[in-house]
Amino acid sequence: MRVPGSSPGRGEERDGSYTITLMLLTRITGCCGKGGGQKGDHFVDYQRNIFCEPQKPNMTENGLGHRERVLNVDTMNPNVKRIEYAVRGPIVQRAVQIEKELKEGVKKPFTEVIKANIGDAHAMGQKPITFFRQVIALCVYPDLLEDDKFPEDAKNRAWRILQACGGGSLGAYSASSGIEVIRQDVAKYIEKRDSGIPSNPDDIYLSTGASDAIVTMLKLLTSGEGKTRTGVMISIPQYPLYSAALAELAAVQISYYLDEDKCWSLDVSELRRAVKAAREHCNPRALCIINPGNPTGQVQNRQCIEDVIRFAAEEHLFLMADEVYQDNVYMEGCQFHSFKKVLFEMGSEYSSVVELASFHSTSKCYMGECGFRGGYMEVINMDPEVKLQLTKLVSVQLCPSITGQALLDLVVNPPQPDEPSYATFIKERTANLHILSEKAKMTEQVLNTIPGIHCNPVQGAMYTFPRLTLPEKAINAAKEQEQAPDMFYCMKLLEEMGICLVPGSGFGQRDGTYHFRMTILPATEKLKIVLEKIREFHKRFTEEFS
Repeated sequence: MRVPGSSPGRGEERDGSYTITLMLLTRITGCCGKGGGQKGDHFVDYQRNIFCEPQKPNMTENGLGHRERVLNVDTMNPNVKRIEYAVRGPIVQRAVQIEKELKEGVKKPFTEVIKANIGDAHAMGQKPITFFRQVIALCVYPDLLEDDKFPEDAKNRAWRILQACGGGSLGAYSASSGIEVIRQDVAKYIEKRDSGIPSNPDDIYLSTGASDAIVTMLKLLTSGEGKTRTGVMISIPQYPLYSAALAELAAVQISYYLDEDKCWSLDVSELRRAVKAAREHCNPRALCIINPGNPTGQVQNRQCIEDVIRFAAEEHLFLMADEVYQDNVYMEGCQFHSFKKVLFEMGSEYSSVVELASFHSTSKCYMGECGFRGGYMEVINMDPEVKLQLTKLVSVQLCPSITGQALLDLVVNPPQPDEPSYATFIKERTANLHILSEKAKMTEQVLNTIPGIHCNPVQGAMYTFPRLTLPEKAINAAKEQEQAPDMFYCMKLLEEMGICLVPGSGFGQRDGTYHFRMTILPATEKLKIVLEKIREFHKRFTEEFS
């Protein structure tokens, strides 16, 4: 193969132009990540014709010449190419391929792929809350309102939601900020959660999951060029939604590190270090907090939240509180404190000036209704003119999913003690949270019995983020294959054991440390299998590379 600029070989001249064929060989493991050289790698050959001057267009029958596509990897939005999203990255795509191979009869040292990579509760076997599904069924097919199999409180709730919908149908659009009666219910829920601190429905924006609202806020915050470009502080390790959104918006990511040795706690001195360094090259404007933590599972205490609020006030930062795991608190002595509640209890010195957006979702907690894509955000102390712009921005997408809005209404307004569905609802809710708590303890305990793995207590959320001690030989082998060492580890775990985890490098970590994120959601017996397979694999991996 010749390179551009060399002389044409015999037979390569055509129509006065020189055609050079450039063979690009990309090695992928599952998808187009960098190569691994692992068993099961796939290779894709790409041919690109590069025409050197002088050249004439090849003519077709209709006289039109061939031309490059308007949209190609060189002309597409460069920000999109910078996006990385590890939770659904190369390992997950390879896992999907392996599942197809198993169905086709390809022999593997396992019979199924167990995906412990994502917080998708129902996919892992968690049962839906009966009352929620009854009301949604009634809303989707109102003829069922005449069916005696459904309890009266479910029918009443469905009727109330339908009356608030255009034409009495979930198929109609809603206001861009969401159905008014549901926003009112969200406000009442927040007031009750926060011990009576007022919430205004006009400050509530319903959304397609919390992710949609988070990205919307980041869009509002991003502006400037060069040193004036918006910088957004995010924790490391972080949920990749944040880094991906910042990459798409060409905003500046400002990383602050959680303290792994102190159960992934947040130290304000680290925030000060990060913001001071960032002011040299950007304009820090926002601070994002995930509490309880993803992927690290920590629950912030009240003092930490107060310190963060003071820091945001001092540094003139917009505060974004991702609180989608607020019901997922397992460890004794830990308690969820909403940022809004703490802010207002700190007095008007802070509650009148700190700008805050907080987020919640139907996808996590005891519900796990990821597919309905329901969520909300509440904005506090937002400039009225900016609020008008926010309303305009959300109106571009017309409205959030109406079924998601309906489900959210049930989450914030569940059955009450005097209603027939209450007992079953409380039983199911309690059971779901209890099972998660037991699995959190079991995961920590088992992983900490494996030499070379250290797991902090899973205080809350749905994940653990254990640290791996990897042999130098394994680290070097990963570098030879141009992979992060924990990616190398997780890919081998998938290929050899059928366990799908996400490498810590996809979430960010301190240099020289290696981790993986694992959800605690698989059914208890299946989770035991996952943990034992990790034990077996880690021992074999360590021996192989020692």
